[in-house]
Amino acid sequence: MVGRKKEIKELQSCYESSESEFVAVYGRRRVGKTYLIRSVFSGKFVFQHSGLAKGGMKKQLRQFTSSLREYGWVAKCPLSDWIDAFDALKELIKASNLDRKVIFIDEMPWLDTPRSDFITALEAFWNSWASARRDVLLIVCGSAASWIVKKLFRNKGGLHNRVTMRIHLQPFTLSECQEYSRERHLSMSRKDVAECYMALGGIPYYWSWLEKGGSLSQNFDRMFFSDDAPLKKEFAELYSSLFRKTKIHLKVVEALGRKKIGMTREELLAKIGVDSSGSLSQCLEALEECGFIRKYKVMGTKKRFVYQLIDCFTLFHFQFLCDMDGKDEHWWSRSVSSAVQSNWRGLAFERLCLQHVPQIKAALGISGVLTNVHSWQHAADDVYPTGAQIDLLLDRADNVINICEMKYSSGPFAIDKALDADLAAKVETFRAVSKTQKAIHLTFVTSRGLARNSYWNDVQSEVTLDDLFRE
Repeated sequence: MVGRKKEIKELQSCYESSESEFVAVYGRRRVGKTYLIRSVFSGKFVFQHSGLAKGGMKKQLRQFTSSLREYGWVAKCPLSDWIDAFDALKELIKASNLDRKVIFIDEMPWLDTPRSDFITALEAFWNSWASARRDVLLIVCGSAASWIVKKLFRNKGGLHNRVTMRIHLQPFTLSECQEYSRERHLSMSRKDVAECYMALGGIPYYWSWLEKGGSLSQNFDRMFFSDDAPLKKEFAELYSSLFRKTKIHLKVVEALGRKKIGMTREELLAKIGVDSSGSLSQCLEALEECGFIRKYKVMGTKKRFVYQLIDCFTLFHFQFLCDMDGKDEHWWSRSVSSAVQSNWRGLAFERLCLQHVPQIKAALGISGVLTNVHSWQHAADDVYPTGAQIDLLLDRADNVINICEMKYSSGPFAIDKALDADLAAKVETFRAVSKTQKAIHLTFVTSRGLARNSYWNDVQSEVTLDDLFRE
């Protein structure tokens, strides 16, 4: 298995525990949660079941009954509610001869249909029975991360503090995607891996559609633009599977997709016209838990946060897939050298860097230094008529601030006179407005390094694409 070393170790420690354990694994759709659990516990399940994406209580119970039968339960009568369902599960567990009773319930949020009292039944099963034993390992899983957080982690009733292990499964890093591509015998350069990541993010399922023997452009044509493209409808399915009411979530990501540096909560309220600020708060929390957006604090303020869309696939969809007019099945290959794709690569590389800040810190030798990660902007005014924007700023506890410029190019990036003047103005604006007393280091993060010209000496440190592939 590629990566997941920490998660595998945590799951194995729960399996070897001398107590009953309640494990919750969560993360966005297609990130590999089910694959991880089935790989670790293959052949060890006493019972496993997956909720139905679209099914009321009766259909969910019928499917649960079917799963029980597959593992040897003999039905005495139909299950009328979730209390009955968990009672049947108890019978199955009691009849097992395995030393450790591994129970896996996948996509649990889908089981919690309106007025089903599912959580009440789960609470009774765990508190009054399973936790009193020493041999039960209950693993629950869900792509609707906000449901896991709200109903299990922040439960104020009988399930309060009952989860004994939380595993938030993250997308692959660049290094893990490179390893995955090698395992699948895909001949990809690091440039290919990086550009693929810019479109797909680190989502293993999306990478599984790449085929060896074809170039990256040919693969993108087949995956996104052909008549039977496997990922053509993924965007709609992605959001509908995660959120029961997708309208507000789509409004938020569409608004954020139009503003690179992100928007404050107040700006979002004004933009999308949501009646309830509480609904927006729940939406933002859900999107953040699923990894679609990030929240960062505006430097120099105590409470002002900005929300930024960072999901590569969502942004790729908005850029190229939501309007397919005029795009034939070979559109990507035919426009690979176009300004549209060139501009996309520049912006997508910046997001790639934001998703690999630990690797940037490691390249700078500051992995052990407490660092706050910010973006920063100052609107044009009479004093600073051009304004200033910094997409990645590392505010370090060792009295240094790295202002990071992220540039994607096919060869070494050359700083010219105009850019040098712009950078000097940006640094000076930041220094004056922020009133910082820290040393400011201008740092370039580039795909192919910097050209050594007369302006290169103003740069304090460099990070390259190769550095982003650090484990």
